[in-house]
Amino acid sequence: MTIYYILGIIVIFLSAVFALGYLKAPPDTAFIISGLGKRRILIGKAGWRIPFLERVDKLSLQVMTVDVKTSEAVPTNEFINVMVDGVANVKVSSDPKLLDRAAEALLGMKQPQLIAMVTQVLEGNMREIVGSVGLKEMVQDRQGVAKKVTENVIPDMQKLGIEVVNFNIQNFRDNAGTIENMGIDNVEQIRKNAQIAKANAQRDIAIASSQAQEEANAVKVEAEKKIAEQNAALSVQQAEMQVRADTKKAEADAAYSIQQESQRKTIEVTRANADIARREKEAEMAEKEIAIRERKLDAEVRKAADAKKYQAEREAEADLIRRQRDADAKKYEALQQAEARKAEAEAARFAMEQEAEGIRARGLAEAEAIEKKAEAQRKMGEASILEMYLAALPEVVKNAAAPLAQTDKIVMYGDGNSSRLVKDVMQSSNQIIEGLKESTGIDIASLIAGYAGGKLAAPAAPAAKGEQETKE
Repeated sequence: MTIYYILGIIVIFLSAVFALGYLKAPPDTAFIISGLGKRRILIGKAGWRIPFLERVDKLSLQVMTVDVKTSEAVPTNEFINVMVDGVANVKVSSDPKLLDRAAEALLGMKQPQLIAMVTQVLEGNMREIVGSVGLKEMVQDRQGVAKKVTENVIPDMQKLGIEVVNFNIQNFRDNAGTIENMGIDNVEQIRKNAQIAKANAQRDIAIASSQAQEEANAVKVEAEKKIAEQNAALSVQQAEMQVRADTKKAEADAAYSIQQESQRKTIEVTRANADIARREKEAEMAEKEIAIRERKLDAEVRKAADAKKYQAEREAEADLIRRQRDADAKKYEALQQAEARKAEAEAARFAMEQEAEGIRARGLAEAEAIEKKAEAQRKMGEASILEMYLAALPEVVKNAAAPLAQTDKIVMYGDGNSSRLVKDVMQSSNQIIEGLKESTGIDIASLIAGYAGGKLAAPAAPAAKGEQETKE
């Protein structure tokens, strides 16, 4: 177990050493490994370092853009003060020898500091070159001046391990306007040369035009002469050709007529033979067509007859089935109607019997009631009749006063109007009673008086009878 434990520790230690020591440098960065008395550089590849014994520093190899401007005017070899603007692209060189110098001079320096240092070096070299050339050369040959600056600055840059990728001069300026005046002078000189060249060109054009016109006229005369000669020769040739053409045409017409007549005869014979053959063929085709039509007609007639026969049979069967179904339906409907009428008759008979029974019962009841009422009236005599009239008397008075109930407002003048109104109502009732007396002969007032007198006399008779019994 101790051996495995030790082996595990060793494996873990080696893994940690491997993880800490493995390096992989990108192509735009230089990994500088230093320690143990030697220095190694990795660019775009993997490598190893011994942890805790070797250190790794990084140096960027990317291109840097540096703006180079003279801080003050620089005199040329003609003692003309100018300001120069330029731009340069520089980078830390990937050459091993120069990279060693960069590692010694630039390692640990930040990019702004590096750009500031490179700018000072470039500005110094540019001032040196500008002081050695003239203004005209500087303006006309910027590329040459930039090349001189580049060649002059390369040794200084190599000491720092820096490579100049390119250098360009962008602009020249002077406060005295010398460059502008040189431009104006050049413009005027160019304009003068242009005007002289234009005048010379116009002169040459005029001379050339005259010579060309003269030559053209001569050529035109010679050409017209040749054209006239050629036209005359052409007319003679055309006349000769016309004669030959007419002769040939006459010969051709005669030969054509002979040939045409021969061809016409041949064509007529061929056409006659073809017509005979065509008629024979048409007769043969007509016979075949007749035979085909006869067979087709026979087949169509037979087929149509069979179809009509089959259709007639199917229609007859369908008609028979339809009539049987209609007869069955009518029979069933008649049976249903008979059953319905029978049920209706039974219901009507039962209803009539019930109604007759009810009428008979009501008749018996009414007859019995009338008979009983008549018996009671017979026994009661005038009292029952008087009772009937008295029962109806409130309705008579009510009906007599009904017109007054329909009146919204009655205005009466004088004293005792209420008594007069009651008196009028009672007079109307008396008139109704009088009308009954005249129409029926019954005097209700007399009946009431007689009935009341009888009622008053009735108590006295029993009393007299009692006295008589007492006396006995």
